[in-house]
Formats: sequence, C-alpha cells, structure tokens
Amino acid sequence: MEYLFTYGTLQDLQVQEYIFGRILDGKSDFLFGFKRFENAVYGRYPLVLHTQNGEDKVEGMVYEVSMADLKKADIYETSAYKREKFHLESGVVAWVYIENSQ
Repeated sequence: MEYLFTYGTLQDLQVQEYIFGRILDGKSDFLFGFKRFENAVYGRYPLVLHTQNGEDKVEGMVYEVSMADLKKADIYETSAYKREKFHLESGVVAWVYIENSQ
C-alpha cells in the first residue's frame, strides 16, 4: 500500500466516490515546508508550493491507497500536477500532488 496526502478536492467525498469508487478512510496530517495557494490551477484549484521553510505547513488528510488508486488520481489531477513523495508530520512518507512546472 501507498499513502496519499491531500489538501484539496481529493478530500471531497463525492470526488472520492467518483475517482476511486469508494470513500477513503483518512487521518489528519501536516506537510511541512510548503504553503497552500487557493485558485492557483485553472483559477479554481489549490496548489502547494515548496518553500523549504520548516515553519510553513499545510494541513490535509492522508489516505492509504493502492497503486491502481494512484493511477486513477493521476488522471483526475491532469498534467497540471505531478506526484512526489514527502515526509509528513506523522512520520508517514506520502505522495503529494505539487505543481508540474514542465
């Protein structure tokens, strides 16, 4: 299993049902060294940017998911985002969707 940290629409239960076919069971967690910006993608969706400042943090939810789930989430997130692994406050290493600057 893998872990996915979410800070936006992937926390919405209807979105989860649509993408994964079920509601995910998650826990609150924090991503340090990032700031969240509203309406940063397509003027509508949030984005986290890596600041490298340990005092910056983003609150979100972390979910246990399969690789198949991650592939479904990749399609949903489009090429506007890319998925990378980061350490969370809990010690979990989770995938996070960040800006795809390419």
